[in-house]
Amino acid sequence: MNITGKTMLITGTNRGLGKALVEEALRRGAKQVYASARVPMEHSDKRVTPLTLDITNAAQIQEVVEKVKSLDILINNASIALSDDLSDRTAIEQHLAVVFFGTYDMTQAFLPLLTRSRGAIVNVLSVAALAALPVVPPYSIAKAAAFNLTQSLRALLAGQGVSVQAVLPGPIDTEMSRSLDIPKAPPESVARAIFDGVEKGEEEIFPDPMSESLAESWRSGAVKELERQNATLVAAEGDKS
Repeated sequence: MNITGKTMLITGTNRGLGKALVEEALRRGAKQVYASARVPMEHSDKRVTPLTLDITNAAQIQEVVEKVKSLDILINNASIALSDDLSDRTAIEQHLAVVFFGTYDMTQAFLPLLTRSRGAIVNVLSVAALAALPVVPPYSIAKAAAFNLTQSLRALLAGQGVSVQAVLPGPIDTEMSRSLDIPKAPPESVARAIFDGVEKGEEEIFPDPMSESLAESWRSGAVKELERQNATLVAAEGDKS
């Protein structure tokens, strides 16, 4: 998947990693970038189309679907991270609404266009999807659910020519993680690594030094092998039908 000449939609673009992804897409020669957010960004480049979009709002998703005529890459980047100790069910529901169901709804809404272009779905998740980050457990739960969704979509959509990739970053220097006193990667370098991984067709993209230290053990590990084995069941069911 070469970014040059491609049309993409990126969610959560008004700051942080989303904003950096827009800039990196333009630098790599994207034909058009639909940049969506609840409060959309303004941009001087005519290739950028700002869109007002709350991914938990079905009506707004449908409005965006009607505006996008073709699509090669969908980047589900929008997210939230609220501190909670799992005593408040509402906090878990809020995270699932954005991170899991928002990703699901966006994917379903744009799947016809992506199938037509044999495009790519890129879900920006977190290493917290692999091991819980107990200071933000609702975030970890939602990211883990979205990672499982990503793996399922990957197997189910392979036969339609749609690739599904998971981005598993460590801490990024954005507003969301500003309170954490730990090393963080600049969003610009993470955006570059994400698009490198997209262009290489990597199923899991580890876009920063912290997450990259996990990459080799993940790709050669038992859990990844189990995913590969489970994916063959989809093909087997297809053969039966």
